[in-house]
Amino acid sequence: MKRSRMDRATLEGVELEYEVRGSGEWVVLLHAGVFADWFKPLLEETALTEYYRALSYHRVGYAGSSRLPGPVSIAQQASHCRSLMRRLGIERAHVVGHSSGGNIALQLALDAPDAVRSLSLLELALLSAPSGPQADAAVIGSATDLGAVMQLYAAGDKAGALGAFMRGVSGPDYHVILEQSLPGGAFEQAVADADTFFGQELLAVRQWLFTREDASRVTQPVLAVIGAKSTEVSSVFGKRQELLLAWLPNVEAFVLPDATHLLHVQNPGGMAQGLAAFFGRHPL
Repeated sequence: MKRSRMDRATLEGVELEYEVRGSGEWVVLLHAGVFADWFKPLLEETALTEYYRALSYHRVGYAGSSRLPGPVSIAQQASHCRSLMRRLGIERAHVVGHSSGGNIALQLALDAPDAVRSLSLLELALLSAPSGPQADAAVIGSATDLGAVMQLYAAGDKAGALGAFMRGVSGPDYHVILEQSLPGGAFEQAVADADTFFGQELLAVRQWLFTREDASRVTQPVLAVIGAKSTEVSSVFGKRQELLLAWLPNVEAFVLPDATHLLHVQNPGGMAQGLAAFFGRHPL
């Protein structure tokens, strides 16, 4: 798969690379950490782009988008997304977030609810979830040993750290799937973006909290997606799914066949059909 040409938008002091595919109601895609081009396989699926207009962009610190010094919070990322939507004249959209992109999607729904018609949360990166202001955090945990991963990164082995992280969240054969599905040079780009992921994104995910009260404010229809094979990699994914189904007031589950945390990279056709059906049930 070749890397497609992307447009650029300047907003809030940053530049974001983006592309738009298809026609119809707007769908905004928020990619996960590590790989900038997570959504490339999904954008090739006509089951999605024949009926919907998909906006995919590189978040700050990834590929050709701006790099920012210091911490970058989940709320800041949600603000970047909203600003890009405004720049492109998108008043309201179906919002899809994968892993940490799901955290950003949820934050966007809390901060700008009128901009979000529906949410599709593809195994969001929920590390802890307090059930109330006075409650202890229910530690959902990480699907991998972050301590060992960060030791590799601190020692300067960025490629080794990325490999260890991906094996922990997606299983030992992740690289075969990614090499077949993502544009050439995807892993090299991930190594170039490693400082963003390890130095900013993991910190932001650790600091982001999602409470039961927050969940009660998310009244949009939500599709909670889990890969059929994800719990074989880590029980964490099942725990996160159970929490979303228990807390969100307007949620339905979707199990993507033949997939781990790689989800739409592993089974883009099934993901495109599942998303399109969900959007169709909740039109703009």
